[in-house]
Amino acid sequence: MISAPYSRRLVAALAAAGATSLIAHGAAIFVLFVARGFDATILPTANGFFGFSTVIAFVLLTIAILLTDLSRWYLTLLSGVVAGVLGAFAGTLLGTLIEGIAIDDQITGAILKTLLSYNLVFIVAVVLAALTVAPRVHTTLLTARPIKLRAGRVALVRLPSSNLAEGAVTHISRTLVDTDLADEQWAAYVDALRENGWSIVEVPMGDDLADSVFVEDAVVVVGDLAILTRPGADHRRAEIEDVEATVRDLGMSVARIEEPGTLDGGDVMQVGDTVYVGVGGRTNNAGVAQLRDLLRPVGRSVVAVPLEGVLHLKSAVTALPDGTVIGTGHGVPTSLFSRFLTVPEESGSHVVVMGDDLLLMADSAPASAELLQSLGYRVVRVDISEFEKLEGCVTCLSVRIR
Repeated sequence: MISAPYSRRLVAALAAAGATSLIAHGAAIFVLFVARGFDATILPTANGFFGFSTVIAFVLLTIAILLTDLSRWYLTLLSGVVAGVLGAFAGTLLGTLIEGIAIDDQITGAILKTLLSYNLVFIVAVVLAALTVAPRVHTTLLTARPIKLRAGRVALVRLPSSNLAEGAVTHISRTLVDTDLADEQWAAYVDALRENGWSIVEVPMGDDLADSVFVEDAVVVVGDLAILTRPGADHRRAEIEDVEATVRDLGMSVARIEEPGTLDGGDVMQVGDTVYVGVGGRTNNAGVAQLRDLLRPVGRSVVAVPLEGVLHLKSAVTALPDGTVIGTGHGVPTSLFSRFLTVPEESGSHVVVMGDDLLLMADSAPASAELLQSLGYRVVRVDISEFEKLEGCVTCLSVRIR
């Protein structure tokens, strides 16, 4: 379920309910117009007949959406049925009263019969629009860009913890980490983002959370929706709390991966409207399924990518601004990508896209940087040697909100 500040939830509910009600109102009038042989004189009468029903359905739908957030299809279906039937009945009843007609059993029976005649189209239209249009309008507004993020591009970063050297390693041998040098490298990394047009937002340092500097694993940002992950390593789940507080402070809408799903942000690579998700290391199939459900309403398709011998998907591949996926070819089935470019160094597989033709890369991949420069890209190189000792790369150290 996506959660957002109440003011935005209210606006989203009003808009979704309004769109649904207006579609039903228009559909009912159009069908009656056609049924009467395209007689335009019926339009004012039809507009008045369905007017009260539309208003009542709008109110009922707004309340239902606020209560359910359209989080389950069956709740949305139920909301549509209740709003359509009660709206049609109560609206017709109110119109009858305003005309000065006394309500008795005969009139009540006649109004009920309209639910299977004149009002049936209205009811069906409410239900169909509630299932199709309302969720898209609702999700679009819930994930609209918050005011605090409208000024430009924002990068979330997190200071290295004091116990950084204790960070987990999985596929490489442990070597000594120089934490003082790591601090200097982190500052240079942040400066590179800032100097190239990115506003920096710092998540509070997790002093006892050795891996927390790799903030990318804690949250996936799609558009303006922040999806809090559930890391596959138990010891990293405490990293989520401060990240959640930070994205909420930015005014972002928030969703989360729930048990039994696991998902690391390093496994999520966005290429246009396609979201590739690595499976086999820290992310499981349940996490992929939950992410797919969260992203379907915003028009993103999710493709699962099996991993072998790498920590995360973006340990093996990342994407250039034009959608070309780059990597050494190790650890992932490259046939899943429509365009793939082989680079000569493992660390050359990792790029942070800072602009349409501007890339951030590790200093340890000079040949890969040269290759990408020959393709017309500008490359900014930073030394992150101490983070590479912990299986980190340039993508892990920030979350970019475009």
